[in-house]
Amino acid sequence: MTLADTSLCMDIDFPEEDVPYEEEILRNAYSVKHWLRYIDHKAKAPNNGVNIVYERALKELPGSYKIWYNYLRTRRRQVRGRCLTDPMFDEVNNTFERALVFMHKMPRIWMDYGAFMTVQCKITRTRHVFDRALRALPITQHYRIWPLYLKFARKYDIPETAVRIYRRYLKLAPDDAEEYIEYLTSVNRLDEAAQQLASIVDNENFVSKYGKSNHQLWNELCDLISKNPDKVRSLNVDAIIRGGLRRYTDQLGHLWNCLADYYVRSGLFDRARDIYEEAIQTVRTVRDFTQVFDEYAQFEEVSLNKRMEMVAKDPNATSEDDIDVELRLARFEHLMERRLLLLNSVLLRQNPHNVHEWHKRVKLYEDKPHEIINTYTEAVQTVQPKLSVGKLHTLWVEFAKFYEANGQVEDARIVFERATEVEFVKVEDLASIWCEWAEMEIRQENYDQALKLMQKATAMPKRKVDYHDDTETVQMRLYKSLKLWSMYADLEESFGTFKTCKAVYDRIMDLKICTPQIIINYGLFLEEHNYFEEAFRAYEKGIALFKWPNVYDIWNSYLTKFLKRYGGTKLERARDLFEQCLENCPPEYAKYFYLLYAKLEEDHGLARHAMAVYDRATSAVKPEEMYDMYNIFVKKAAEIYGLPRTREIYEKAIECLPEEHMRQMCVRFAEMETKLGEVDRARAIYAHCSQVCDPRITADFWQTWKDFEIRHGNEDTMREMLRIKRSVQATYNTQVNMMAAQFINSANAAVDSSNSDAMRLLDAKATAVNEQKERQALKNQTSSNIMFVRGETQGAGSNGKVVNPDEIDIGDSDDDAEDEDDDDDGDQSNAENIKTSEKSVTTCKDINDLVLKKLRIEQQEIPAKVFGGLKVKNQSDDEDMLE
Repeated sequence: MTLADTSLCMDIDFPEEDVPYEEEILRNAYSVKHWLRYIDHKAKAPNNGVNIVYERALKELPGSYKIWYNYLRTRRRQVRGRCLTDPMFDEVNNTFERALVFMHKMPRIWMDYGAFMTVQCKITRTRHVFDRALRALPITQHYRIWPLYLKFARKYDIPETAVRIYRRYLKLAPDDAEEYIEYLTSVNRLDEAAQQLASIVDNENFVSKYGKSNHQLWNELCDLISKNPDKVRSLNVDAIIRGGLRRYTDQLGHLWNCLADYYVRSGLFDRARDIYEEAIQTVRTVRDFTQVFDEYAQFEEVSLNKRMEMVAKDPNATSEDDIDVELRLARFEHLMERRLLLLNSVLLRQNPHNVHEWHKRVKLYEDKPHEIINTYTEAVQTVQPKLSVGKLHTLWVEFAKFYEANGQVEDARIVFERATEVEFVKVEDLASIWCEWAEMEIRQENYDQALKLMQKATAMPKRKVDYHDDTETVQMRLYKSLKLWSMYADLEESFGTFKTCKAVYDRIMDLKICTPQIIINYGLFLEEHNYFEEAFRAYEKGIALFKWPNVYDIWNSYLTKFLKRYGGTKLERARDLFEQCLENCPPEYAKYFYLLYAKLEEDHGLARHAMAVYDRATSAVKPEEMYDMYNIFVKKAAEIYGLPRTREIYEKAIECLPEEHMRQMCVRFAEMETKLGEVDRARAIYAHCSQVCDPRITADFWQTWKDFEIRHGNEDTMREMLRIKRSVQATYNTQVNMMAAQFINSANAAVDSSNSDAMRLLDAKATAVNEQKERQALKNQTSSNIMFVRGETQGAGSNGKVVNPDEIDIGDSDDDAEDEDDDDDGDQSNAENIKTSEKSVTTCKDINDLVLKKLRIEQQEIPAKVFGGLKVKNQSDDEDMLE
């Protein structure tokens, strides 16, 4: 310190608490730490005291950033809340200026100074401060100044100054152009905003900080320039939007509307209409068309309404004004009437080869013949056969029919002739043209001309080509078109001669393009003219051309017609035909022909031949039809030979049929044997069938057998039936649980034999208990009103027939007693007599009558042996039981 400063300090009266700090300052006058400690001590002192300490410190240390920064912050805090005209603000500003003499490279000082000046509303001086800061600081630190500078520019209504500031800023940060555009829009300087927006849209390297795509920016530009035509004058709006139309083809509707809106807002209404018309004539999607058409209709409606309001309010309105209103109304109505047609045009621009849309367009031009002709002409010239969607030949046909409907037949013929030269993709399309042409001639009653057309169409080409060769034109392959030949044959049948028609059918067969229906039609045609053998030869040719199953209809017609024609007069020939038919006949078609064959043998042949046919049929039909065939076989055999001859059929059916049908056949077989009195045979059949009848599933079968035993058996036969039932059930249980048994056996492989013996003993004991329970239940049932007849089979005699030692002697009448030798073989003699009598019996009724005559069970007294072990108490009880 100098002598003057020392004397100054001696003149100041320091408080006692400041003395230690002053002494430290005297010893360390250039120590920032000691000065800051002193300043902290004076923090609560009056403003003047703190400021004096700061001034003294800065006098000693003018280059200390820390002291300057704290001093400036303290001074700004001291003026907080004061009026902006307070002189202290100028003192603080002077302090900032003194600080910047030493701190002009410190951006924080400039930032605080600029923010402080912005608050004081001194626009020019504040701008100068920011400009000085930008000049003083290096460019790498300008990013700290510009946000405050821009905030200052936006805070006050100084658009010219702000625009200049932004222009300078965009040179440093061009990516912030969107912020500039937003400001320009807010201050209504739209022309420059449009220019800036156009520049960033054209800049392919521009990246939006708001995440907007180039397409979104383009839409913003279009909206801006189209809605403000009076303010955007420096840009060519029409060129910009049309450029967008070429660039953004997915937003055509919106861009066209923007361009039209620009002219509407500019007052150029006719030009706007031209734009709308151009738009609806060029857009290619329904969405774009809908957008443009709705805007167009709204524009016309608003224009009409406003004009009508003006005319209504104007008392001096003239006729010209009314004409103008009517003109606008007519224009609006015409637009609405054209909507469907315009929409159809859009769809045709999408795909000009869409045949269906061309037909719809013709319908829209109803009652406008010139427009219809122009549409058809344009359609047939536009649609390419290989690219067409739909049937191209229908356009030519409808075109010709339009001329025909208007009486211009010659023009229709010209159209058909031109259509026959078109290179269609499919032969059938060209054939349809010829057929429609022939039908038109028929409608005009030119039958000879129709036949000539068919003859011309079916003519052989100069060289033979394959019908399926796509490399050849359809005109070269037309001669093999079945559609064309079919119509040719129909025309010959209707208007030609027999020879010409026959030649056509023969030609179809020679070309090998016929179908079974053609063969059948040919046969019917020959039959109508009484050429039956020719018809049969035609059928045979068809049979040679086709294989199963296509030949089914031909065989059906052939055999039916042959039998109807000759019946049994040519039996051997009919048999040969049936054998030829059935030689390769698939099972699914065999049933009908076998039944027809058998019917022929029944009506005109031999019974044994018919039975042989039925026998062959049972194995030739489908598996699911075998049961029905066996039923038919059994029925026919019973009608012809009687019931006993059906045994062999039943036995064969049981061997061949699947289980579900075999059970039904066994039950029927047993019922038949029961009717014949062969109870033992029926029981054997039931026993045989029981081996495939799981009691848990086929309860009906076991109930049927039980009912049979109740009616015809005794206690022993019932017990035998129950034993078989248990055995079968055990067999099925074993099959079902075989896998479980394997696991159990593998798990118990280490168990000793003593345990196995114990288990067998337990099983045997359980079986004995079950048998005892069933026996007791049987006895209880026997003690009821059920009466059994002993029918158990004990053995067979020497002659191979079953001998029943317990058979009951039913006393026959005297007329039949001589046929019985004794009680033991009474039933045997009875059966032999029945069998002998059956040789002369031909119906089931005769058999039943004979059995009843021989047995006469219901007319005889029941012997006491019938009741077995039941004890009869008295005669009255016996009579009750007999009743």
